[in-house]
Amino acid sequence: METGSIPLSSLPGGFDAHATLESGQSYLWRREDGRMYEGDDDGSPWYYTALSLDEQDTTAVPLPDRGPHAIRMRVADDAVEWEATCDAHDSLVHLLRLDDDLDAIVADAPDEALISEAYDAHRGLRLVRDPPFGCTVSFICSAQMRVERIHGMVSTLAREYGEPVALGDRTYHSFPTPDRLAATTEAELRDLGLGYRAPYVQRTAEMVAAGEAHPVEATGLAYEDAREYLTRFVGVGDKVADCILLFSLGYDEAIPLDTWMRTVVSDYYPDCDRGSYAETSRALRERFGGRYAGYVQTYVFHLLRTRE
Repeated sequence: METGSIPLSSLPGGFDAHATLESGQSYLWRREDGRMYEGDDDGSPWYYTALSLDEQDTTAVPLPDRGPHAIRMRVADDAVEWEATCDAHDSLVHLLRLDDDLDAIVADAPDEALISEAYDAHRGLRLVRDPPFGCTVSFICSAQMRVERIHGMVSTLAREYGEPVALGDRTYHSFPTPDRLAATTEAELRDLGLGYRAPYVQRTAEMVAAGEAHPVEATGLAYEDAREYLTRFVGVGDKVADCILLFSLGYDEAIPLDTWMRTVVSDYYPDCDRGSYAETSRALRERFGGRYAGYVQTYVFHLLRTRE
């Protein structure tokens, strides 16, 4: 087991692990105490992820090999402390975007009341950069689901089909590889609670395992071309594609228009409602400042979901 720490003072804008990992943008991290999405951020909880990557995912995530690897981390004593099956420093910086200059990103945001309230309430929330295949399957599972249910569904897939990996006295399970999920049946996935999403997950895994397409191949395309590329995967529409772009592939301008964000448009920015997903998304993207619009969206989403 390897260990290390990253001083919070070295991270412009700080880092709030609870806000980052329990804001509905990643379903590949879990809490050691099992209290994910219960609203409790006391006691510096440990979070963990386990990764078993396919060849193209490996090109997107800095791990020494395809794994499986396990990483656990927490924020304590003014540092991000970590333990892992490998040197996890670069992986953590990548996965949790610890190299983002949050101060500069906040300063770039439009000076509007809702946005200022969101940044003030949850400063330290960072966008994640999940492995592309795991992120894609996670958001295929997200359709018409609350964050707690999505997290439970993805955790079940890992427990049933992921590779075990030991770290200290604990054993974790990685998110399944495309080959492993492609070998499942629709009936098996339905039995795990995926419902109508089961054939979408199975067919998307087949596409990736067979080399027909891979989410990482959207990287480098112009934003809207990248979104269009991702919709070739079964179960991926414009909203899920925007989630993959924002939470995995580094398209910080992406704004997934889910129920929460459509409410934002209706209640705060009705002039941005242009009738279609593409045009409304484009208008809201411009209203949120363009290049970091996805950061604004994530903060606003988390504010509205958690506001009492």
